[in-house]
Amino acid sequence: MNNIFSKIELAFISLMHQKSRTILTVIAIAIGIASLIVIMSAGDGLKSTVLSELEAYGSNVITIETKIPGKRPVESASEMSLGVTTITTFKNSDVDAIAALPNVENYYSYIIGQEIIKYEGNAKGVMVFGYGANSVLFEKLKIKEGRFYSLEEEESIAPVIVLGGSIKEFLFGDNDAIGQKVKLRNVSFRVVGVMEKRGAISGFDMDSMVYIPTLTMQKRLLDTDYVMGASVSVKDIDKIDQTKEEIIEILRERHNIDDPDEDDFEVMTMVEVQNMVEVVFSTITLLLSIIVAVSLIVGGVGITNIMYVSVIERTFEIGLRRAIGAKRRDILWQFLLEAIILTFLGGVLGVIIGIAVSYLVYLLAISFGINWSFNVSIFSVIMALVFSVSIGIIAGVYPAKEAAKVDPIEALRKE
Repeated sequence: MNNIFSKIELAFISLMHQKSRTILTVIAIAIGIASLIVIMSAGDGLKSTVLSELEAYGSNVITIETKIPGKRPVESASEMSLGVTTITTFKNSDVDAIAALPNVENYYSYIIGQEIIKYEGNAKGVMVFGYGANSVLFEKLKIKEGRFYSLEEEESIAPVIVLGGSIKEFLFGDNDAIGQKVKLRNVSFRVVGVMEKRGAISGFDMDSMVYIPTLTMQKRLLDTDYVMGASVSVKDIDKIDQTKEEIIEILRERHNIDDPDEDDFEVMTMVEVQNMVEVVFSTITLLLSIIVAVSLIVGGVGITNIMYVSVIERTFEIGLRRAIGAKRRDILWQFLLEAIILTFLGGVLGVIIGIAVSYLVYLLAISFGINWSFNVSIFSVIMALVFSVSIGIIAGVYPAKEAAKVDPIEALRKE
């Protein structure tokens, strides 16, 4: 045991004789490890935030969304968000047919668009969410003033609107907004509610949105009968998969679809949505981590080069140690330990910096009203340290072997 500690002490002393080189190498490794920690923390934090939002809908929910036939939902969503394609086949009558299923307890449909909201001399672009009055979303959101619109108001196509917190402040300041009239496409809407501020979620400013009944948005703004999606909750969760299949059969029959690859809709249970989100975020985090890992491996090549140069520079020292009795394995372990110590110190410093930066990102996100969670897992810390030490071992093996091969007589003769 004392022999091991003496080797470590000797390795430290050797590194301290090359302070500038040691410090720069440690910093280079630390930056890579810190980047790895920050990426994993940000990925876990964002995933937790999105999943917590999804969990609010409940596990007994089935979602139906339109998509471009023959394409994956993600590809369809990208094209539709850019305005390249609009799917108009999912009608109100389809939603009514789904609602008639025996296991469906509650349902609502929705349509989303962008409009200019106006009040007196003020105007601002907003996201308009046409949501059914039965939306479970309204059970989770908090109203600061007034109320949400009712089912009766939706069925009567009433021009009522609920404002996000930031929109209310922009249009009315400190004045009361309830009962006031705002305009969308020159249609007057009566303000019935103002939401509590929620901040940003997944890049969307939730306080710059407004909500109106689905039917009102269809008939008064868009003059259409199609929706972008719908959500249903089931009575018996044990039959949720059966209900999902029944919904698929109904839509294929009503849309005259024989080939499943030509579906213009996607039906998923909330559990499947959560699993998909987990897979997507885990994949993105993994890919970014691999990119950082590659840069760390490149850094390992640099360490190999530095250690090899060190072997050449310290040829006389190696020869002298061999001449007074040091064995080849002693020389090998000294240089290998130097590489391991360099990367371990870089790993520890990188973990500290990574945690600090991750916490700073969390504080900044909170200060901007973004719903974010600070999450640095023990696994990511251990993985970062193991990875950094592994780089040290791999990078140090070749120079250490070369140092162990030095002939003491030749080394002393060169000096």
